[in-house]
Amino acid sequence: MSKMESKGRKDQGIGAALLAKAHDSDDASRIFTEKVRQRPLFLAPSSPPPSDSREARRRAREKKKEQRKKALKPKPLNATQRRKLGLYEVPREGQKYAVFEPLHNLWLGYIREILGSEIYTGGESAGAKLASADFHGAEVEVVRSGCVSRVGIKGIVIKDSRFAFEIITRKNKLKLVPKEDTVFRLEVPAPKQSNDSSLAPKPTEQGQPDSMVVEIHGERLKLPSARRATEKFKNHFSKLL
Repeated sequence: MSKMESKGRKDQGIGAALLAKAHDSDDASRIFTEKVRQRPLFLAPSSPPPSDSREARRRAREKKKEQRKKALKPKPLNATQRRKLGLYEVPREGQKYAVFEPLHNLWLGYIREILGSEIYTGGESAGAKLASADFHGAEVEVVRSGCVSRVGIKGIVIKDSRFAFEIITRKNKLKLVPKEDTVFRLEVPAPKQSNDSSLAPKPTEQGQPDSMVVEIHGERLKLPSARRATEKFKNHFSKLL
């Protein structure tokens, strides 16, 4: 028998004697059995050295970071990556007026819905709505410009960027027209029939207008179309007037 076992038995004997003095023999035996002899002994694992513990925690954090990166979806491409991949460019075989005519028809329905009855009456509110609209698919014509050679360019807008329009002409020529110092003419044909009486034009001496023709200054459009929808435009002087 080892010294540790003999010491343990000696301690148990002392504990049983003390219990016998405070309780009856039956109670002392029961308490000794439940609280001392059958009591589980939990052994704590030996702690690693402090340096190893810090290194283990660092490796665990790095492993969690790697797992999170793998679980996340791939990040969307930024503007620079899109330009490098040519996502903003229209391929040469797709630079045809006929390809974008269906887009123009969709845009006409979109702009008629925005204008409502103001397509017949016009006014400042109609101008504000046009200035904040999306022009992808609109057919515009350059009527005034700081560069005389751009006057007369007419076609469908295939790209509405911040500072310029990319326009495809009927001759299948792609033209880049800056918005600054340029006035664009826009014609929106009135719908032929409408079941909604609120959209019907008011009778005038000149009769029902066939279309709405407006001129828009490019300075009003020098924002991306997504931002123009939330901007409030104010009247200001233009040197092209």
